[in-house]
Amino acid sequence: MSLKSILRGTAVATLLFAVPVLAQTAPTPESAPQKSGPCEKGHRGKHGGGGHKFGRMEKRLDRQVAEGRLSQAQADGFKAEARALHEEMKAARAAANGQVDEAQRSQFKERRRALKEKIKAALAPTQQGA
Repeated sequence: MSLKSILRGTAVATLLFAVPVLAQTAPTPESAPQKSGPCEKGHRGKHGGGGHKFGRMEKRLDRQVAEGRLSQAQADGFKAEARALHEEMKAARAAANGQVDEAQRSQFKERRRALKEKIKAALAPTQQGA
């Protein structure tokens, strides 16, 4: 046998054994880690992202529920409101080709501040009682 045919046979045999092993270890969508929150990329992009703020807010709300300072229903309501605001911001950006004017930007910032104040107000009675 020639060296070339031996190498081909070895390569084929290696592939026959490696393919089933690789197929078993390939990550499936169920085993892949799931990202929490609305941030799709997991990092801040060129223009600062924005979804990361809502993702952190959701994590803080989950922590407050775990500590017993908020009910799950309250946290779910705040999360839904935050998601709706985030989706509205994304839609406004998409409609304006990625550039929202200063008036819209300040309006969204004010609404986000109002949501944060609402969350603080929900936490305030438990802070005074402690």
